Amino acid sequence: MTLATKDMVIADLVQMDAGLIPVLMNAGMHCIGCPSAQAETLEEAAMVHGIEIDLLMAKINAFIESRQ
Repeated sequence: MTLATKDMVIADLVQMDAGLIPVLMNAGMHCIGCPSAQAETLEEAAMVHGIEIDLLMAKINAFIESRQ
């Protein structure tokens, strides 16, 4: 699986691996099923939710690497 980037759309990331849903929710991103997730990038969503994007990316990519 490819590592995540800040410009990935949330829905595309979840489609890659639904196991990322708890990672995103634990980081404070509880909008996984909302319409915004269909077009919003990780960076945009992080900004809206006041989440540090670099920390979020580290958590997401650590999860992805653990699955490989």
